[in-house]
Amino acid sequence: MDVSFFSSSGHGNRWTVADSAKLYQISGWGEPYFSINGQGHVQVSPTGASAQSVDLFELVTSLKAQGIQMPCLIRFPDILRDRLVRLNECFATAIARYGYQGNYRGVYPIKCNQHRPIVEALLDAGKPYDFGLEVGSKPELMIGIAMLEPSSNGEALLICNGYKDREYIETALLATQLGHRAIIVIEQPKELTQTLTASHQLGIKPNLGMRAKLSSQGIGRWGSSSGDRAKFGLTVPQMLEIVETLREEDLLDCLQLLHYHSGSQLSSIGVVKAAIREASQIYAELVLLGAKVKYLDVGGGLAVDYSGSKNNVPASKNYNMQNYANDIVATVQDACLEKNVPAPTLVSESGRAIASHQGVLIFDILNSSEVTATVPPLPAQREPLVLRSLRETYATISPDNYQETYHDAVQFKEEAISLFNLGYLSLGDRANAEQLYWSCCAKIFNIMQTVSSIPEDLQELRQNMATIYYANLSIFQSVPDSWAINQLFPIMPIHRLDQEPTKRGVIADLTCDSDGRFNQFIDTKKEAKNLLELHSLTAEPYYLGVFLMGAYQDIMGNFHNLFGRTNIVHLHFSGDGYTLDEGIQGNSIEQMLTQVQYAPSELVTKIQKHIDSGCLQGNISPEQARLLMSHYKGNLGHYTYLER
Repeated sequence: MDVSFFSSSGHGNRWTVADSAKLYQISGWGEPYFSINGQGHVQVSPTGASAQSVDLFELVTSLKAQGIQMPCLIRFPDILRDRLVRLNECFATAIARYGYQGNYRGVYPIKCNQHRPIVEALLDAGKPYDFGLEVGSKPELMIGIAMLEPSSNGEALLICNGYKDREYIETALLATQLGHRAIIVIEQPKELTQTLTASHQLGIKPNLGMRAKLSSQGIGRWGSSSGDRAKFGLTVPQMLEIVETLREEDLLDCLQLLHYHSGSQLSSIGVVKAAIREASQIYAELVLLGAKVKYLDVGGGLAVDYSGSKNNVPASKNYNMQNYANDIVATVQDACLEKNVPAPTLVSESGRAIASHQGVLIFDILNSSEVTATVPPLPAQREPLVLRSLRETYATISPDNYQETYHDAVQFKEEAISLFNLGYLSLGDRANAEQLYWSCCAKIFNIMQTVSSIPEDLQELRQNMATIYYANLSIFQSVPDSWAINQLFPIMPIHRLDQEPTKRGVIADLTCDSDGRFNQFIDTKKEAKNLLELHSLTAEPYYLGVFLMGAYQDIMGNFHNLFGRTNIVHLHFSGDGYTLDEGIQGNSIEQMLTQVQYAPSELVTKIQKHIDSGCLQGNISPEQARLLMSHYKGNLGHYTYLER
């Protein structure tokens, strides 16, 4: 079945790249980094300047020529740098606009993407801004104290969050002796006792922070990060107890930071405002109580517009980076002026907003499947009643009754299956019934393309008639948030964008799990749509990209079906061109077997024994045996994905 799903593009019958840009909403989620060029290919401009750009399709073709197979994650460190610079410039603009007397010191939350090239690129880009790191575990602390350069002025912060044991606390305290401004954030009352005990024994005065459990509730999937039942944080009575304990210990000057976190991906600026308003008041009151708080850490939450719709929905946001900075600076300014307290240095832990845009996952489509029955089978001389009823239904379908006849076709198909199960229909009769049913569906589906509004009870038919595109990737490994929490990401072809896509489909991955599919896609008209517009497959490779993949997905993947990490390349721009500065080979089959405690050498020995036994019994010829062993040994070193 080959049905065109789109009416005229507005340019006669000619589809243009402008139509594709509108269809895939690339300007909404991609500016200024992603666009479509005149060849109908996605173009990447890491600083937003067209003078420095790369044709993504040509890049993939070049990678393939170099032997780098798809799927492949392409990282653009220049985009990472640009995002960090933009964030700092937005806060600098806000500080100048409101005459704010404090500064801004951002930190990158390592949990967002701990991979060394990401952290190194961020720290290098952040040097002019004294950009620091936030860690939430002992392994992350090990990264932080090694990768962050100690300095005599200690301007770059090392924020120490998360659950802490004595070793974590002592390591953070000792790091201050190297020049790190490591601030131990107290998130539970017992952590203060642990920290003070370690401080006394080591003879090192601590830099302390407190994480406030705000009443202001977050929004979306991560809204429970704040509010009365939040996992982390101190209530106001607990914070006051800590202040008094520190006063009694003559260590109140150690309390330097107030921290809160309203949740990730805050889609509404109203939630941001409510949280900073409450936190500003808490900060001012702490200063009035005698605490020497210098920093107000607003946590994460700066959202990414995955859908490009600029709406208050989980996959979008109703504000931009400058709005975010303005509201934080202005609100803290007002609170400080009202209470006549010094303005703190503002700290944010924006990970998603900095890291997301730099990662693009490219994969190829292996094949597709769709309903092909469009012509009913020829009638037999003596046909069962249920088949005659289906044939009559097919003949009477029209724009006036397509909804009614769809339900008739469903009923007759169900009757045919029941009759077959009871032994009243032959296998050939059942085959004819199914073919008649799908012929009815195809005819009704064609009518549906001409109507402006599709009835709700026909939405299932629309989904059933969709093409399934089989993708050379594992969603569980490469896009785990899509599977686990229905996170939406922009997905689109990276080429053929000067051609009209004539199919609507879903995308299934290589795993043997029915959840391994993309069946929710960004949409500007509503929160999501369940089919994606795609092209018919040809003999040439068909490449799709999943965009905004640089945060969380890169580190959270699992090894379902033993599909391993994909190939990774890093593309740096220099002058008018680019260089592939670093490549990371994806996992081989041998590496994945080792991950699950299989020794490849032992497996080779075992298969050799099976082959020898098979040869002795005459079950396999010597020639077949050699070929099997050749394949077995060769496959161990191969990519876990399909190579084409």
